[in-house]
Amino acid sequence: MTPHPRTGYTLRCDGGSRGNPGPAAYGFVLSGPDGREVEARGGYIGVATNNVAEYRALIEGLRAAVEHGASPLEVVMDSELVIRQMTGQYKVKHAGLRLLHLEAKAVAAKLDRVTWGSVAREHNHHADALVNEALDRAAEER
Repeated sequence: MTPHPRTGYTLRCDGGSRGNPGPAAYGFVLSGPDGREVEARGGYIGVATNNVAEYRALIEGLRAAVEHGASPLEVVMDSELVIRQMTGQYKVKHAGLRLLHLEAKAVAAKLDRVTWGSVAREHNHHADALVNEALDRAAEER
């Protein structure tokens, strides 16, 4: 079976906190249609919940996608909650996530086409590694 060639960009995002809430960070990897990494970044965001960190990862990754003109874009995350909220399958009930959801929607709207998919955590290892690197750096600086 021949793999299908990619026709667009892929954004893999992850966020996490050590404790919930606790020290939190995001990570994202933006890859081009050829599979090569366009941009990868992780960052510490302070004390937050896992879900807030997941949304921050998505927003930062989407901003990078907009900067690179990365469209069409497939967003892949291991957070089913965020993916299902972004596709409208789940309502955003938590007040603390509503503004982040609206911000993510606004940034995504700057791209021609965005599709959404969820993967198991083990298939999102590069973005997860960026989260842990950012958390480790922040812990060393304290």
